Amino acid sequence: MFADVVEASRLVADTSARSRKIATLAELLRTLESDEVPIVVGWLSGVPRQGRIGIGYASVYGSDVPAADAPSLSVLEVDRAIDEIEASTGSGSVTRRRQLLDGVLSRATAAEADFVRRLLTGQLRQGALAGLMADAVAKAAGVPAEIARRALMLSGELPQMAEVAMTEGETGLKAIGFQIFRPILPMLASTSASVAEAVSGFEHASVEWKLDGIRIQIHRRENEVRVYTRNLNEITATLPGIVAAVLRLPVTQAVLDGEALWMSDEGPGSFQHTVSQIDSDAPPEGIVTFLFDLLHVDGEDLLDAPLRERAGRLASIAPELKIPGVLTTDPAEAERVLKASLQAGHEGVVVKDASSVYAAGRRGKAWRKVKPVRTYDLVVLGAEWGHGRRRGWLSNLHLGARDPATGAFVMVGKCFKGLTDELLRWQTDALLARETERRGIAVLVRPELVVEIALDGVQSSTRYPGGVALRFARVKRYRPDKRADEADVIADLRALLPSRPLSEGSSE
Repeated sequence: MFADVVEASRLVADTSARSRKIATLAELLRTLESDEVPIVVGWLSGVPRQGRIGIGYASVYGSDVPAADAPSLSVLEVDRAIDEIEASTGSGSVTRRRQLLDGVLSRATAAEADFVRRLLTGQLRQGALAGLMADAVAKAAGVPAEIARRALMLSGELPQMAEVAMTEGETGLKAIGFQIFRPILPMLASTSASVAEAVSGFEHASVEWKLDGIRIQIHRRENEVRVYTRNLNEITATLPGIVAAVLRLPVTQAVLDGEALWMSDEGPGSFQHTVSQIDSDAPPEGIVTFLFDLLHVDGEDLLDAPLRERAGRLASIAPELKIPGVLTTDPAEAERVLKASLQAGHEGVVVKDASSVYAAGRRGKAWRKVKPVRTYDLVVLGAEWGHGRRRGWLSNLHLGARDPATGAFVMVGKCFKGLTDELLRWQTDALLARETERRGIAVLVRPELVVEIALDGVQSSTRYPGGVALRFARVKRYRPDKRADEADVIADLRALLPSRPLSEGSSE
């Protein structure tokens, strides 16, 4: 029953204990038929099997059909309905999609309808991300978690891995191998507060510049090259310069991990500038290739080789493309690499265990990113009601910077990270006491509360009137000692934007 999936989602959202989340998901997976497994795994990871189906937020939440009194929908019925919505195109498709959606929602209970709406609008956040789901699949199938995670990394498809695990077990998972032109999930980094802390965790460390580019995985066989994003989407056609650079390498087969970054004579552009250059058909020389890992070369898989070996072999075949860095045990030397990276206009460094193998899934401690933390005092302009375990609390903050010219506050983004349960309770009471109006799920408030926000930077934005949007914002603390008129001004945030003009190829 679809209701079983919805209930499992609720239970996962309502607990913070990873072990309990895994147990709940595994218990559900064991009850499913084989054709239901990939569907449900996709749902609980927040992505329907069909991906984006062409129905917007207004249509999804504009449907006001009454909820059913009792559950009757099956997993396959809901999946077929999503199929039909996706397949409805052309003249009259908007009306037809609305009718199909209403048909599903009319048979759904209130909880089921809420799940469907959040699933179709990308808001199904219940804490069942890929790494956790892989562990739940392993538990349900009775296979070692490391085998399930490796199969996920190599297949790049969580629903496919889950189906293999539940039908073929450990044998089927081990049969999933590394293939050229089938991208694998990337290895990710956790965060360290300082270079010294990160280096001290390893016997030997590789300290590399951290760039603010597009993570890319490049596959080459003979004269064919394909480039993929961290989400495993192919973008080869947009990066002819990278294709040409990889074709010049003295190899016949290779899989490389790295970054694509727009560079000008003045230095590196931001992530947003790189994206805009690609979207606007930038000249090949505008996007530069930086490589930091070698996963396969000329028939030899290197995933299980230590990083120092992978890095050494990368340096031998692509010295001019390798990201600057050093192998060291000295925190002072690592600090010098960080300083050089920042002086060159980059974000910071990534400190890696020189003995580590390449592994995807959860953000492990073998790679640790270190970036200087910027904090700004901003004013809360409103907040949105939370869902899942934050249901009933005001969670996602609307943040504003002060405009000295007008005395008003200019919205610069939203933030829901860094909030403890205690802070959520206090915040909800404090904001409701200052409420001025409501707009959908948002409660607007008098601009009185100052909150200290940590962020990685800003990017240009046409969405917010201040012209900037926060990047990776998280709450550090409220500042009851500060008045709203003492908050940071919009010019402080705009100063974080690159001062150089965009090139003619930019879409901005």
